[in-house]
Amino acid sequence: MTKAIVGVIGGSGVYELPGLEDIREERVATPWGEPSDALRFGRVGATEAVFLPRHGRGHVLSPSGINYRANIDALKRAGVTDIVSVSACGSFKEELYPGLFVLIDQFVDRTFSRQSSFFGNGCVAHVSMAHPIAPALQARIALAAEAEDIPCLTGGTYVCMEGPQFSSLAESRTYKAAGYDVIGMTAMPEAKLAREAEISYATIAMVTDYDCWHPDHDDVDVASVIKIVQANAGNAARLLARLLRDFPAEHELCPVGSDCALDNALLTAQAARDPDLMKKLEAIMQRVGNS
Repeated sequence: MTKAIVGVIGGSGVYELPGLEDIREERVATPWGEPSDALRFGRVGATEAVFLPRHGRGHVLSPSGINYRANIDALKRAGVTDIVSVSACGSFKEELYPGLFVLIDQFVDRTFSRQSSFFGNGCVAHVSMAHPIAPALQARIALAAEAEDIPCLTGGTYVCMEGPQFSSLAESRTYKAAGYDVIGMTAMPEAKLAREAEISYATIAMVTDYDCWHPDHDDVDVASVIKIVQANAGNAARLLARLLRDFPAEHELCPVGSDCALDNALLTAQAARDPDLMKKLEAIMQRVGNS
């Protein structure tokens, strides 16, 4: 069994992890460049945790300017086994109201200008994203929300747009008609990279608005988003604290294989692999090695 270390990636409005004790900070170097910020190491109860603000402290990075590969690689180097991603999102359904937390289980990727894989020419790999969320981790988040009496719904599809602009009305209506549940700008390629790194991943999508499809609500803007994000901050802190306090000491094997995603995923023959790329992949491929 592997010791559980939980990584928390904080999105808009979530720039620290309340309750984190024995804190130390470290800037972790990666072959993919600089992560969003220094990693903050500590513990909540007996659980070791690592916190990373996705946009950097002060919210200096746009969704398209985040170095997602560096973030995931840094967390992998820190020994993280499970990632809990917290992000603000818009809603396409009346019942998914601002203030509700949605534990989504599917993604639709509509980004187009981000590096979405650690692999490429010189070492080709295809991991499964059929079930992108680790169900055991998601279930633990749901139990923590229930214990803290925090409004939370399990299940749903998150469409990730490029941004940084909010949706046009035509886009919003199209996504709603497609049956998607929420929209955000940061879950992709983060979830894909976590899968390639063999880290169990789950998202807490905090609903802040109804995008712009809703005839009875104002169009989304930063002021309205921040207002709800600030209102959600207390619930997010309580949920994360409860989750980490109750987290098992040993990493639970993932029912959908997120922690062994590279098994049978590598296509490039060992002799044909690019040595420079393989050196960059050292942390990502630490379990399987150059096999």
